[in-house]
Amino acid sequence: MASSERPMIAYSCYYSRSREGEQFVPEHVFSYQISGRFTVSDGEHTNVFNEGDFRFFRRNNLIKYVKEPPPGGGEFKSVSVYLDQETLRNFSMQHGYKPSVHQQIETIVKLNPYVLYKSFMDSLAPYREEGTEINPQLQQLKVNEAIMILLQTQPQLADILFDFSDPGKIDLESFMEKNFHFNVQMKRFAYLTGRSLATFKRDFEKIFNTTPGNWLLHRRLQEAYYKIKEKGRSVSDVYMDVGFEDLSHFSYAFKNKFGLAPSKI
Repeated sequence: MASSERPMIAYSCYYSRSREGEQFVPEHVFSYQISGRFTVSDGEHTNVFNEGDFRFFRRNNLIKYVKEPPPGGGEFKSVSVYLDQETLRNFSMQHGYKPSVHQQIETIVKLNPYVLYKSFMDSLAPYREEGTEINPQLQQLKVNEAIMILLQTQPQLADILFDFSDPGKIDLESFMEKNFHFNVQMKRFAYLTGRSLATFKRDFEKIFNTTPGNWLLHRRLQEAYYKIKEKGRSVSDVYMDVGFEDLSHFSYAFKNKFGLAPSKI
């Protein structure tokens, strides 16, 4: 049985309001957009998924997203199947797939609408509509079915699905410049750059001549100033976008650095 804390199959449903946020993607995810619009960015590329679209998320990545109900009313609905490492390891041993070497693909992949995808997602509908929770054994069967379908339609995904390695040590400076606006714990940044927390901090200070916390605060405020002054973005739009949790903390830090409240820029 998969050891992931999250359910292997999960539904997302929102009514009249949009929702935005960010998250770390710890497992591969196979998703279907039932209704509404899902906009997602990994810091380099932005993808928009509408009703009927299928997508694949590669594990060990950071994303920001916006979930929007259909215009004129209705619900935002999507379903996601989490392809956890334990299930994939068991599947690879059972079906003779060898662990692959690390391959780079985009974080978010828009999948062509194969009929097998639709029939698989439709097979989950009765459980969603009747409010019935799928028991763990049946969830496991459905996850294995999803893996088989993905391998039949996208054989190249085998190199991604059966890569069980942790992130390798990568260039710290370019990674932080790409991902500073994600509001995650320092240990998550360390893991994603292939370092222990202690090594991450030591390498960081060698490169940037300051601590990670000081650099992140400065870099986020610098980006916020640019977006407000040069791009005309509103303060309420910007503070979460650059990695702050709440507006009051952002406003205090901004005024402390620039001598003016962000609303006065």
